[in-house]
Amino acid sequence: MEVDKPLPTYGALELEQSFSVFLELPESDSFFDKKKNLLQKKGFNTKELCLLRSSHPDLIRTSLKIMLQIARIINLDEVELYFSEDDASLTVDFYSPRNEIVSLNSILRLVENSLDGHTQMQKNILEELRNVISDMIANCSDKNNVKSVIVEDHCCDKESCLLQWGEANGTRSRLGIAYVEGAGRGAIAREDLKVGDTALEIPASLIISEELVKKSDMFHILEKRSEMSSETILLLWSMKEKHNNNSKFKVYFDTLPEEFNTGLSFGFEALMVLDETVLFEEIMQAKEHLQAQYEQLVPPLFNEHPDIFPPELYTWEKFLWACELWYSNSMKIMFPDGELRTCLVPIASFLNHSLYPHVTSYGKVDSTTNTLKFCLSRPCSSGEECFLSYGNFSSSHLITFYGFVPKGDNPDDVIPLELEGDEGDSEDDSCISSITTHMVRGTWFSKNHNIFHYGLPSTLLDYLRRAHNPMLQTKTLLQESLENEMEILEQLRLIFDDMMDKLGDVDLEDRENTRWDVKLAIEFKDIQRRIVSSILTSCHSGLDLVKDNLCMCMAEDTRG
Repeated sequence: MEVDKPLPTYGALELEQSFSVFLELPESDSFFDKKKNLLQKKGFNTKELCLLRSSHPDLIRTSLKIMLQIARIINLDEVELYFSEDDASLTVDFYSPRNEIVSLNSILRLVENSLDGHTQMQKNILEELRNVISDMIANCSDKNNVKSVIVEDHCCDKESCLLQWGEANGTRSRLGIAYVEGAGRGAIAREDLKVGDTALEIPASLIISEELVKKSDMFHILEKRSEMSSETILLLWSMKEKHNNNSKFKVYFDTLPEEFNTGLSFGFEALMVLDETVLFEEIMQAKEHLQAQYEQLVPPLFNEHPDIFPPELYTWEKFLWACELWYSNSMKIMFPDGELRTCLVPIASFLNHSLYPHVTSYGKVDSTTNTLKFCLSRPCSSGEECFLSYGNFSSSHLITFYGFVPKGDNPDDVIPLELEGDEGDSEDDSCISSITTHMVRGTWFSKNHNIFHYGLPSTLLDYLRRAHNPMLQTKTLLQESLENEMEILEQLRLIFDDMMDKLGDVDLEDRENTRWDVKLAIEFKDIQRRIVSSILTSCHSGLDLVKDNLCMCMAEDTRG
């Protein structure tokens, strides 16, 4: 998105007293066609010019409402796009907390980058627009705030030493470190921070990347092996560097736990709890992959070069520890040379993940300052935990690679559905494979539970309608269409009845005295049950709704 400045052409007095904002869906967007289709359903094009003629707050809010509808669609991620309501008559004011904050900030950046070089009237408009956006961000923040409980008497000496080390080496931080109940270490705002403030700024020299490993004694061995990715090289380096008393990053490695407690370390009992769930499959596949990778790469290294790769430092247990370190703490960072590298960023790893993060945009080293900045997308009050977004991940992914379930309803907690079929896609007539993957999530996220919607994803319902009767004109209050609706709702009900049976009964054991991994496994199954239960409720409610309409339809036919 960019700002379109008024052109000083003849007769442009009115333009000189107004301001226009140009919003564009870039053609490079991975989901350009789908977003274009959604924009058009809402009455917009992929390029829209929004004109602001007055600084009056009511007019500014009206214009912002239009801009925000466009920005929300432009900033949809894959899951949000799949579950977007396709009813053009339904005014969608919200997709997700993430989408709302990102969309508001995208417009705010346009405004703040355009405050210079305009007439006073235009500046007044921009200032008022900025104020209205800031108020909306604050309101959204208040509605979706996560309250953290700080454990006051917990010792964080090692973490404080790391922060002091960072500041002595050029780090600028407006965050402190504390122990957070249920989450471990967390970053706490030392002062009130507003949107756009830099909460943390870390010099590139303190970022652990492949460039650092190139200076080590093992790089000349590893670079000759074609099967070695840069991430694997970093992982192997960290296994040894952790025990290097002369390491520049010793104070960082000293703060790392001996056990990360991610899904990769789940024991037998926890895995049995998860049997026949998507999380079980995810953990088992990941562990099998890592075990095979270890057997292929590591023993040959310590057998051929025991002086560089001491066997006692390269056991399977230590390899798994390093994998968990990089999975749970690494970040993708874009450097000024244009290279995107997987890195460890000391101090930044204290920022915990949230569905309602304060920092949503990061990961690029500033070429002017040669620092990595973490700027706020929503306000953070003094004493409040400052959250980061690790990405739009499901709870199964977060458990497997990070070892936690986020607080709140996660819009990315989806259940994939593999449905048999062989049909042309209604949008582009391309052939779909015989197995088509769709997904569902908790129907409480949907705003439309009316007939033909039921709180279920429109993409899935339309697919099933075409699969049942490709020639039928669907979504009409006619007998054949309504009977088709009953068939697809009954099909979904049977699928999710079976899924609920496989999830089993609610685990009622004493969770407080249960192992951490079993506790997480039970929590995940609770989430799955809640999602499946909501879908079954929607199916039953939908069947009742369709039956009522079918009865009315048949009664009218009888009278007719």
